[in-house]
Amino acid sequence: MTNNVKRPMTYEGAGVNIDAGNEAVKRIGPIARSTFRPEVITDIGGFGALFSLDTARYRSPVLVSSTDGVGTKLRLAFLSGRHDTVGIDLVAMCVNDILALGAEPLFFLDYLSTGSLQPSVAEEIVRGIGRGCTEAGCALIGGETAEMPSFYRKGEYDLAGFSVGVVDRGRIIDGTKIAAGDRILGLASSGLHSNGYSLVRQIVFDRLGLGLDDHVEALGSPLVEALLEPTRIYVKSICSLIAELPVHGLAHITGGGLVENVPRVLPPGLGAVLKKGSWPVPAIFPFLEKAGEIPEDEMLRTFNNGIGMVAVVPAGAAREALAHLEQLGERVFEIGRVADCGRDEQALVFEE
Repeated sequence: MTNNVKRPMTYEGAGVNIDAGNEAVKRIGPIARSTFRPEVITDIGGFGALFSLDTARYRSPVLVSSTDGVGTKLRLAFLSGRHDTVGIDLVAMCVNDILALGAEPLFFLDYLSTGSLQPSVAEEIVRGIGRGCTEAGCALIGGETAEMPSFYRKGEYDLAGFSVGVVDRGRIIDGTKIAAGDRILGLASSGLHSNGYSLVRQIVFDRLGLGLDDHVEALGSPLVEALLEPTRIYVKSICSLIAELPVHGLAHITGGGLVENVPRVLPPGLGAVLKKGSWPVPAIFPFLEKAGEIPEDEMLRTFNNGIGMVAVVPAGAAREALAHLEQLGERVFEIGRVADCGRDEQALVFEE
């Protein structure tokens, strides 16, 4: 005989654990508060976050916003069970973009979605976000954690970040001041940053059959260390440079590499001439190039190849700018110059 007795249904029975969500918020709160700037005037947990813009510091303030994610680099966090670095990547990808306009990041919000929320994992992720915000000098002012059963595979999640910064209208760096003869400085990347990981995974897992814990002689470390190295955040160094010296252009080197990102800041009729061998290339790049038999052009438009941020400065300020950035702990190199290219479209070429 069939039992037709209907049982009460609950949200937890559908796969959403409200208690786990509350526990995650409880763990995240102190991390977020540790990043607060004086302009933050609300605590974590409200329906919105309030941030008071210090208008005394800006004659004509312009807000600058950016949003990004971590991409398929997240897959390595899932496989390794290490979730403490991808939050840094999340912040870096957003604040470095804001920085490229000469803006100071003010605050950051995150979005974490998963199939089944594990408070300890959420805490680890947000701890990385907090570290990134501290490095960038911006406040982790709020966010959202969504639990969506059956939407993600077990142990998987996605991340999105949103940042807002400010710059005086008269100090926006948009490339319009760039002129022929300007020097191009390249700030070293920490490695792959957060681009090209779909290709990276094909090479190391499918072609080479490596495991994350395998020691790779060419890298001098276990594979996981090289692949999960977080994206470098350039905010404090570049903001300091902008305050001291003229900077005509900035480019965050992400997907598309140098060949696509540097021309984005060049005025029509000007091109970038980069000198091959003018900066050291981290071991991860020649390792991948050789293992994947990747053509040089593909390497240049897929990866940063050792340069994470580019600054274009007047020729007369180049030496002082190099010294200033080095004093702040950056590894920086003069990698090229700006030249007339004789046509309306921007161009980038390499010379020996």
